[in-house]
Amino acid sequence: MNKKGVSIFERFRQAVRDFVRWFRPGLGVKRWLLLILVGTTMLGVGVGIFLLDLYRTDTTNTAILTFLSYAALRFLPRIVRVIIFGALGIGLVGYGIWRLNRALLRPFLRPGQAVIDQIADFRRRERGPHVVAIGGGHGLATLLRGLKEHTRNITAVVTVADDGGSSGRLRESLGILPPGDIRNCLAALSNDEALLTQLFQYRFSGAPELEGHSFGNLFISALTDITGSFEEAVAESGRALSVSGRVLPSTLHDVRLVADLQLPHVINEVRVSGESKIPEMAGRVRRVWLEPNNPPAFPPVLQSILNAELIVMGPGSLYTSLLPNLLVPDLLAAIRASRALKVYVCNIATQIGETELYSCYDHVRALEEHAGEDLFDVVLCNENYAGDLGGTSQWVRADERSRRDQRLYCSDLVDEDRPWRHSTMKLSQVLMDLYYERTGPLSG
Repeated sequence: MNKKGVSIFERFRQAVRDFVRWFRPGLGVKRWLLLILVGTTMLGVGVGIFLLDLYRTDTTNTAILTFLSYAALRFLPRIVRVIIFGALGIGLVGYGIWRLNRALLRPFLRPGQAVIDQIADFRRRERGPHVVAIGGGHGLATLLRGLKEHTRNITAVVTVADDGGSSGRLRESLGILPPGDIRNCLAALSNDEALLTQLFQYRFSGAPELEGHSFGNLFISALTDITGSFEEAVAESGRALSVSGRVLPSTLHDVRLVADLQLPHVINEVRVSGESKIPEMAGRVRRVWLEPNNPPAFPPVLQSILNAELIVMGPGSLYTSLLPNLLVPDLLAAIRASRALKVYVCNIATQIGETELYSCYDHVRALEEHAGEDLFDVVLCNENYAGDLGGTSQWVRADERSRRDQRLYCSDLVDEDRPWRHSTMKLSQVLMDLYYERTGPLSG
């Protein structure tokens, strides 16, 4: 027997084994399969009564047919019998199929929501646009929480230049890429975010070895050791947490962010190495770059960008979350080559140590000085300045220079409870409106 014949035979055997496994005890499906079989039989009897009465002659009056006539309620009018058996068959088949679906879907259903609503919601989001969100920190997580309500086709591209806190300690001690921003994005995209956010954001205290570490960072670090690669650990984390989309590092190289700062009362610029140290210097950032220079992008990131229909950059820390991604040359080239709608989401409030006194124009100008002109199709800026920022920041306003930019689009994006942050729902809805306005709604 040739290899093709063996392959077909093995596939047939595997199909039979898979079919038999459905009849194992404890699955809760056999009873409903039997009910469907009984209902199908009853429906067949109803059809049989109609055909038997239609073609019956006196020569066919045998003992067997006499018995079948009584079993088929021959003493009742034909139309009554057809209705009884037909309705009973259809009812049993329908009820069996409904209960079988419930038995199969039960492990995947959210309590308190109808099955049809969950299926319709899943299909709606499955047909959503392919979105690539680029950034890091809490800003990217805020964006992802809103986007997952509109589409499941999300790719989050996260900076790996973080060197502070728990991520920095793990990066130094274990030699892995910093997992902190990736952890935040996985939690934001999770379908059970309420519990997983608490778990992944939980920080240990009391034990010197674990002090300050978050559970999510340790989880990803452990998976890196088990799977043998950081990217596989992130992928497995996403599957374990049932995320709506993917979270990818912008590069797999161990890069460090370096900046030239202009400090107050200092004539010459000061060079600072390390993402976490840049905001601490309280100077004006003149230029940032990565060391080593020109790191290659993670190939799946390039594929996602080229296949994207909507690319969103921001919100997030201008110099330490957004620019580290755009400083990866291959990634920047892919963004420019992509035919997607490209939107930059400007921050709502200025950030101490990075963007004091910056307007929307200043944010855009800083990005384009590093990444080149005309990178974005739309510049999205907040126009609601109501609320208390706490005195540590100022509103990022669309000033006169910003309004001369034809790409500017202003809307109310403020989270009323935390006015220094974007509202997840407002931001995601405006982005979807912009996308559909400029590309047209999806057909079907």
